[in-house]
Amino acid sequence: MYKLLKLLTVAVFLIGGLLLSSCSSSPSDEELKQLSDLKNQVSSLEDNIRKLQSDAAALEKQIADKNGTLKQCQSDQDAVKKAMGK
Repeated sequence: MYKLLKLLTVAVFLIGGLLLSSCSSSPSDEELKQLSDLKNQVSSLEDNIRKLQSDAAALEKQIADKNGTLKQCQSDQDAVKKAMGK
C-alpha cells in the first residue's frame, strides 16, 4: 500500500509539473519573428521558383525555334541534293 501511495504521489507531482510547464496559449515575440522570417523566406523561394519556371519556358521555346530552323535547313539541304542529282 505504501509503494502505491508513493508511486501515486510521484505521478501527481510529475503530471502537475508537466501541466505547469506546458506550452502557453500565445506565441512569444521570438516565435512570431521566426514565423515572419520563415514566411518571408517561403515567399522569396516561391518568387524564385516562378522566375526559374519562366526562364525554363523561355529556353524550351528557344530550343523549339532552333529545332524548327534545323528541320527547315535539313529540308532545304535535301532539296538541293535532289536537284543536283545526288
